[in-house]
Amino acid sequence: MRPLKTLIKKVKITKAHKFIYARPFNGLPSEDDLQIVEEELPELKDGEFLAQAVYLSVDPYMRAYSYKLPLGSTMMGSQVAKIVDSKNDNYPIGRHVVGEFGWRTLTIGTAKPAGLLKRAPYLVPDGEAIPLSLFLGILGLPGNSAYFGFLEICKPQHGNTVAISGAGGAVGSHVGQIAKIKSCNVIGISGSDEKNIWLRSVGFDHVINYKTENVATALKRCAPNGVDCYFDNVGGELSSDVMQRMNRNGRIAVCGSIVSYNVTHGELPKEKQFQKIYNL
Repeated sequence: MRPLKTLIKKVKITKAHKFIYARPFNGLPSEDDLQIVEEELPELKDGEFLAQAVYLSVDPYMRAYSYKLPLGSTMMGSQVAKIVDSKNDNYPIGRHVVGEFGWRTLTIGTAKPAGLLKRAPYLVPDGEAIPLSLFLGILGLPGNSAYFGFLEICKPQHGNTVAISGAGGAVGSHVGQIAKIKSCNVIGISGSDEKNIWLRSVGFDHVINYKTENVATALKRCAPNGVDCYFDNVGGELSSDVMQRMNRNGRIAVCGSIVSYNVTHGELPKEKQFQKIYNL
């Protein structure tokens, strides 16, 4: 008879760390809203793989969706991770994967869609000399939001005047460059001179610093014949100013509302009267 201790299977426990959603956001995030905790991961089951984080995403949508997270749950977000163990032939060891794993160091994943966005993890193309971080940028959610949001909603045409709020961000900067490829007159609106200098360097025709300039007045200078397409990442009074300059049959793609993400409960951004909205 074999000793009892030889019949007991040793269970491998892997320790990892994660950020948990500890307290609802109210205004600007504080250190107490998130906490780092240790977790223990069990052995892999058939069909699972273990991925080690390489890059974590920090995107504006996370703030907007965070109210759906139960307190104590892992902070949401995308990852580029390296597969370090696997019991799934479709996710081999050594390959990199993009998934909705949240803010954690190690993840047990499967091929099933996961996270609030319900997207299945996918492998990074093998053998391509592409920086892995781009899969959370131009090849990820920001780039796809810019490409499809602008081309499918705004439907830019040669010579159109395009205004972009939040132009210095990951989405807005890509929209502006796509608009230039489409031979449009591009106006970028951001909150700093440094961002605007960079926007000029990537081809934007006009730039507006909404913190130091009157946006309505600046738009009259940059778009004397009105705005045909507006890609909105900001909302609020700034977007009201742009909408006042929209031409008949203009197109507006509403991608985000950054102005409202950090307001305290009960606050709402100010809006102007849409006196010319009938032109759209």
